[in-house]
Amino acid sequence: MLTRQTLTINMGPQHPSTHGVLRLVLELEGETIVSCRPVIGYLHTGIEKEMEFRSYHQNITLVDRIEYLSSYHEEMAYCLAVEKLLGIEVPKRAQVIRLIMCELNRIASHLVWLGTTGIDLNVSSLLMYCFRDREQFMEISEMVSGQRMMPGYFRIGGVQWDLPEGFFPKVRSFLEELPRHLDEYEAMLTDNLIWRERHEGVAVLRPADALAYGVTGPVLRGSGIAYDVRKAFPYSSYDDYEFDVPVGRNGDAYDRYLVRMEEMRQSRRIVLQALDRLPDGPVIADDRKVALPPRAELVRSMEAVIHQFKLVSEGIHPPPGEAYAAVESPRGEKGYYIVSDGSNRPVRVRVRAPSFSNLQALPTMVRGGMLADVVVAIASIDIVLGDVDR
Repeated sequence: MLTRQTLTINMGPQHPSTHGVLRLVLELEGETIVSCRPVIGYLHTGIEKEMEFRSYHQNITLVDRIEYLSSYHEEMAYCLAVEKLLGIEVPKRAQVIRLIMCELNRIASHLVWLGTTGIDLNVSSLLMYCFRDREQFMEISEMVSGQRMMPGYFRIGGVQWDLPEGFFPKVRSFLEELPRHLDEYEAMLTDNLIWRERHEGVAVLRPADALAYGVTGPVLRGSGIAYDVRKAFPYSSYDDYEFDVPVGRNGDAYDRYLVRMEEMRQSRRIVLQALDRLPDGPVIADDRKVALPPRAELVRSMEAVIHQFKLVSEGIHPPPGEAYAAVESPRGEKGYYIVSDGSNRPVRVRVRAPSFSNLQALPTMVRGGMLADVVVAIASIDIVLGDVDR
């Protein structure tokens, strides 16, 4: 007598395709997936809680480590939330510098996704090409902030210092080469029979399901919904620049691939406009209770010395209240909700992590599919486990 039985297996937490430490409990009938249950927490850092014990400025070094492939977006979202609490305006030049670094970071993050997806599907040469291009961004980041990763460059009220000499030719050189390289990658992949068969119709996410799970970013746009925080709630002068929001039609892994490839071209378009229009002026707010005074002021003003001492030893004191600010990170809506009691440390910080929301949709994407397609599904949502666990 034949009986129907299922087999339950673990995938991860140390599996090369899980892009970190993610465990999936898969129930299989043959090679067909009956159910999938993500198990998270293997990379829990406690950063949200740690932020309650550090001053607002000290927390900038912590937020870099959450979605560590897009640290500039973390800093942007955190600083915007604190600036909203303080009610201060960031100088226009600082806004545009932030925008440039975030869009360059988006390109670099998508290149990591593309290269690692290639590794997952045994297109190993692609990783080398993508990391060659990403290296250009790492050099730019080191030039600007002194760090290749975890830059700590943004400040509450602006940025740490102005752009260095040689920044503009370096960025323009990178952006001039990028379209040709993207054309090469798309020539290698877009109409490649194996690539298309591994992606088309795989890990489909319907628009209604995407909205129900709170999915954002390229995963949501791949399902045909044109939600982008930069367009819906413009910040840091994004509304001054022209760019398109690409969307997919079928909601499968192939549409997510197409969306991210186009997003790299749109980020290049934004940065080129920003380089041409970068205004002169200060790069930090002119508020002595928030930003350190200029060095020249310290030698002639006792008040400036007192402000510097108070800022360095105690930090800033936002008024009691709460604020939420969000940006469009490479993985979706990245938001910071901060509660202040008027002291120099936040009472509570809650991070809206796009990787966490996007991972929730994975069981729906893979249910009824083949076991071998789980690797493609994970790659297509481009999670960062530091962003999931935080």
